[in-house]
Amino acid sequence: MSSSQKISRNSVSLAGEFAVLSQLALKGIDANLTLGNTKGVDILASDPETKEFYRIEVKTNLDVKEEHNSKLFGRHVCKWVMQEKHERCDDRHLWYCFVKLNNEGDKHRYFIVPNNVVGAYVKEQHRFWLEDDPGHKDSAMRSFRIGFKKDRYRIKTPTDEKYEDNWAFKR
Repeated sequence: MSSSQKISRNSVSLAGEFAVLSQLALKGIDANLTLGNTKGVDILASDPETKEFYRIEVKTNLDVKEEHNSKLFGRHVCKWVMQEKHERCDDRHLWYCFVKLNNEGDKHRYFIVPNNVVGAYVKEQHRFWLEDDPGHKDSAMRSFRIGFKKDRYRIKTPTDEKYEDNWAFKR
């Protein structure tokens, strides 16, 4: 397939999930892909040394740009589509792995973020977006962004320095 051909969303999602599985295997973490359309998470993982258990939701973008910029939200690594339900989940074992795949030969990027950080950001960014313009209509659609440590943001934004390659699952 040439780089100009459109890759389906399902293929991009699966590529992200398998990429995360390979990284977990290389880190010595036992992990399995969950199957089915009604699954709650993408990967179940456990660290054989610490006996810690992780539920991992993988969100993947195929994106070759170095960075993005939003007038409202500032400079960021990438943006992933989320839903309203991601604001409300209270599960300390749930982690999100945001994957930025690059099909032009460069390194893929992984951002491993705890559920509470994702929920707080998704909720705040949506509130901020609604307040910014009275023409914005409320919906279940949300966004998650990874920012840059040295930048200043109008809302608290998770950064690449803190969460990139956070395979130790540090909060």
